Amino acid sequence: MNILVIGSGGREHAICWKLKQSKEAEDIYCAPGNGGTETDVINVNLSVSDHREVAAFCAEKDIRLVIVGPEAPLAAGITDFLEGARVNVFGTSRAASQLEANKTFAKNLMKKNKIPTADFEVFNDFKKARDYIKAQGAPIVVKAFGLAAGKGVIVAETEEEAIKAAEDILVKKIFGSAGDEIIIEECLSGEEASILVVTDGSNVVPLATSQDHKRLNDGDKGPNTGGMGAYSPAPVIDKALFGKIDKTIIRPTLEGLRKEGVVYKGILYAGIMVTDSGPKVLEYNVRSGDPETQVILPRMKSDLAELAISAAEGDISGSEIEWDKRDCVCVVMTSKGYPGSSETGMRITGCKAAEKEGALVFHAGTHLENGELVTSGGRVLNVVGMGKGIKEAVKNTYKAAGKIKFEGMHYRKDIGYRAIAKC
Repeated sequence: MNILVIGSGGREHAICWKLKQSKEAEDIYCAPGNGGTETDVINVNLSVSDHREVAAFCAEKDIRLVIVGPEAPLAAGITDFLEGARVNVFGTSRAASQLEANKTFAKNLMKKNKIPTADFEVFNDFKKARDYIKAQGAPIVVKAFGLAAGKGVIVAETEEEAIKAAEDILVKKIFGSAGDEIIIEECLSGEEASILVVTDGSNVVPLATSQDHKRLNDGDKGPNTGGMGAYSPAPVIDKALFGKIDKTIIRPTLEGLRKEGVVYKGILYAGIMVTDSGPKVLEYNVRSGDPETQVILPRMKSDLAELAISAAEGDISGSEIEWDKRDCVCVVMTSKGYPGSSETGMRITGCKAAEKEGALVFHAGTHLENGELVTSGGRVLNVVGMGKGIKEAVKNTYKAAGKIKFEGMHYRKDIGYRAIAKC
C-alpha cells in the first residue's frame, strides 16, 4: 500500500525509516518532510492545513494509509476530514485531540474519572493567578492550556518565576491564544516516564517504555524544550508498575472519553510521574513522542504499517509487538538559540561518519540547499545508538554524535543518566 506521513521532524523521519522495512509499504510520501526524509522517501510540498489538498493528493496517489505525526493537524481535524473522504488515518479525531490541545479539558476529565494527577486550579485572570501562586508558594507549575510546541509548561522554583510565567502567558500572550487560560498545579516529585499505547478505541497494545529529557542543559537545568534526548526501556517502569498504570490511568482515560461520546483511535501518550504515592499523570499527548519515537521504533521488530492500518480500521485485537532487547538512546542536537529564536542555514557535516559508527541519524530541522545539508530549525538532528545495556548504548550514541559538526551546535552530554544510576 502507498502511505503518506505528515510532519517534518525527527519523529516523522523515524516513522518513514521504519515503514521502509514493512512488507506492506510500497511508495512512502512525507509532507513536508526534511533533509533526511528527502533522501529516504518522497517529500511532497503539501499544505497540511488544507485538508482538501491533502485528500486530493491521497486520491491521486492511491494512498491507503495516512500517519499523522504532530499534534496540530490532529487538533485541526485532519483525521475527521480524511476519514470522511474514505482514507484510513492513524491518528486521533479532533474531539479526542482535545486531550492534548486543551489541558483544561484533560485535567477536568482526570478529575471526573478519578485518574491520579497533580492538584490544580484554572485561571484566565492574571491578578487571581498571582494571588493563588502567592498563597500556594513554590515550587509550582504553570501551564498554558493550549498547544505550545512542548514549551508551554514552566516548572517554577520561586514564586517570582511562577508569577512571571503567568504574566507572560496571560498578559503578554507569548503563546498566543494557547495562553487564554493557564493551569496552575502542584509540583510533583519523583521520576518521569513516557507511557505510549496504540489503541483502536477498545483494545490496547503497549509500546516500549521510554524516558524523555525536557530540560535544555545537563543535570536537567535550563528551560523546558521539545525534548533533548530519550532512552528506552525506562527501568523505573517494571511490569507490575505498568500494570498499575494501565489499570488506573490508561483504561480509565479511554473509558472516560467514551462516556463523553469520544472513541479514541491512534496513539495515546501519558507522561507519568512516579511519585512515592504511585504514578500520576503530568500530561497527555495524542500522538507519539518526539524524541521518544526515535528510541522506540529502532527496538520494534514488528511491522509498523500492519499495526497502524489495523488501528486505523478499528481492530487491533490479537496484535502483539516483538521488541529488540537492547537499550536504545537518542541525543538531540540543537541550533544556537534554541528553544528561543534559532540560528539556521549552518552547514552540517559528519552524518555519514556517525552512521558508519553504527548509529541512526534522524533529521528534524534540516534541508538540502544546492545539494548541501544545512540547519533549518531548532532541533536539528537525532543521533540514535543501541547497545547491550544502557551504558553501552550511551557510549555508542555519543561516539557517533562526536562525528557531527555545525556552527552553534548544542547537545546534552548526560542522556540516560538516571538509567545508568540504577545499574
